[in-house]
Amino acid sequence: PKEPSGSLSADSIKIKKEVANAFVKRKKRSSLYFEYYKSPMEQMHEQCENYPPCDYLSEQIGFALAYNRFFG
Repeated sequence: PKEPSGSLSADSIKIKKEVANAFVKRKKRSSLYFEYYKSPMEQMHEQCENYPPCDYLSEQIGFALAYNRFFG
């Protein structure tokens, strides 16, 4: 259905999901490696967060100094 201005309405340009998926493919993750891999910095943050004295001190003086004091 055309609108008076001659342009198509939004309803007339919709396509089914199956048709769209036929030519638009999203890139999937190549493996589970990326889902389970954590950077060393993220691992250090989690270690500090799981140790209450380090977590508390990191809020006072910053993560790097707190981590080095307890695990450094």
